[in-house]
Amino acid sequence: MAALLYASRLPDAAFEIVLVASNDPDAAGLQLAAAEGVSTFAMSHKGMDRGLHDAAMDAAIRNAGAEYVALAGYMRVLGGDFVRSWEGRMLNVHPSLLPKYRGLGTHRAALEAGDSHAGCSVHLVSEELDAGEVLGQAEVAILPGDSEATLAARVLIAEHQLYPRVLGDYVSRSNDPAWLLSRVRSLALALPEAHERESHGSPGWRAGSEKSGKFFAHFADQHHGTPHISLLVKTGSMDELEDLVEAQPHAYHKPAYYGASGWVGLILNRSGVDWDDVADWLERSWRAVAPRSVTRLLDIADEF
Repeated sequence: MAALLYASRLPDAAFEIVLVASNDPDAAGLQLAAAEGVSTFAMSHKGMDRGLHDAAMDAAIRNAGAEYVALAGYMRVLGGDFVRSWEGRMLNVHPSLLPKYRGLGTHRAALEAGDSHAGCSVHLVSEELDAGEVLGQAEVAILPGDSEATLAARVLIAEHQLYPRVLGDYVSRSNDPAWLLSRVRSLALALPEAHERESHGSPGWRAGSEKSGKFFAHFADQHHGTPHISLLVKTGSMDELEDLVEAQPHAYHKPAYYGASGWVGLILNRSGVDWDDVADWLERSWRAVAPRSVTRLLDIADEF
């Protein structure tokens, strides 16, 4: 926790610590956080229903305005409802090179197995213990004569280096054009008879054949002087375009050149992007240009 807190104070840090919460009111990290001016919350789980305790933690986290949860020595299994509510937004650090040695006793397991290296992993939290997607790892050489204690001490140093970097990279993905393009590409190419073709130097996606297909989406990375990384899709009319931009300027913009033809820009480099909404816009724009032979069955299915 301290490593994350002090990393957040460095110039150009990608994250801010808004709350340090614990199920142990005597946890030393609470005193440190308070001394550094960070809000704290503590509630013992003893004698409490797991669901009620999780709900109290969840409420404190959300009331603090947090967008992500970084577990750091939180030695209590979280319930399924809590984990699902923070899916993709909760990280943990584990003292092994996952998928090796989940759970406890990781250093002993590495020594008994005769491994040449131990290490640590930062992963997304899933309902299965230590089984979420691994986001980053650091290897630590096992030295002759190492004990669990000596190995653990060096792995802890590696954790303190790895966790802040991986957390910073993960929470700043919304400003990474390559990551945003990858998300858009996977959604666009999942549509029937969709293919990618460059347009004016930028990625675009067309519906129909390679020869006669029509564009239904374009990816724009700060084109024509705008600060936006956006997905351009077709609206139903200029009135709809203007209404969207006026009502939600944080989420939509009128793109240069394309806007004159009713295309709207969905701003992607911002927090809180609803990727289900992005997928819906892609499908709607795709339907506007896809061959009737491809959309007919989908139209029939929609009627039911």
